[in-house]
Amino acid sequence: MATDQPIPGAPDVVPVCPRHPDRVAYVRCQRCGRPACPECQRPAAVGIQCVDCVRQAARSAPRTTTAVGGRVRQGKPVVTFTIIGICVVSFVLQLVTNGAWTTQFQFVPAWGLDEPWRFLTAAFLHSTGFPAHILFNMWALYVTGQFLEPVLGRARFITLCLVSAVAASVGVVLLTSPVLTTQGWAWGPAVVGASGMVFGLFGAMVPVLRRLGANAAQVIGLIAVNGVIGFVVPGIAWQAHLGGLVAGLVLGWGFSHAPRGRQKLVAWLLPAAVVVVLVAVTLARYAATIWL
Repeated sequence: MATDQPIPGAPDVVPVCPRHPDRVAYVRCQRCGRPACPECQRPAAVGIQCVDCVRQAARSAPRTTTAVGGRVRQGKPVVTFTIIGICVVSFVLQLVTNGAWTTQFQFVPAWGLDEPWRFLTAAFLHSTGFPAHILFNMWALYVTGQFLEPVLGRARFITLCLVSAVAASVGVVLLTSPVLTTQGWAWGPAVVGASGMVFGLFGAMVPVLRRLGANAAQVIGLIAVNGVIGFVVPGIAWQAHLGGLVAGLVLGWGFSHAPRGRQKLVAWLLPAAVVVVLVAVTLARYAATIWL
């Protein structure tokens, strides 16, 4: 005969964590009632919940978005820190490889058609002879990323960064021409740096700030000052700055002014359209270049 009544004198069953059966757990989840070991406990508004209930609640909770459609997230701007980390690691590799890393990934207009990855990779390199180059760019990326990444969301922000970086190299292609040297025709010089990407972020901040009702005068002034420096100080690729700036303005305006119900659609279609235009004008420029 079976019975579900406890047997007098029988030892009590020790509760264990379902996720870690080897661990005794006397604390129970306030939501599902299952035992939870310290590793699986999460503080809740009332009591403790297990990680499974917390994840289930997060999946079922409605997503909160910003005014421009970015998903609201807690924590640090991971995309910004990731890009900064890649640039720092790349800079170290430039130093330890005695320039080989730079040569492999820098952008030169004459090489762009055969090695198109250079349109993007040059943004993660910096001048090894001028440390202020990477220091300023990383500071500017950190400052702008702290604002734009939470507002736009990670997907839009990383799209903005990458498209602006490519547009910077396209600006160099469009606004420079082959020159005759003692060794023949050459199309250069080599370009490195995240400045074009940074100018893209500067450009995007203007329409985003205006959309949020904030004053964009300081950002506009910063763009103007750095733009003038690019024309006055030799060795600065103002063409890349201009290319990144234009792309950032276009994407920033599109992201911030997309209708509420179509923000996701615009987040995909607008960057795709910008990339198509960049590819088209680049190919046209290469096709129009006559090598003598």
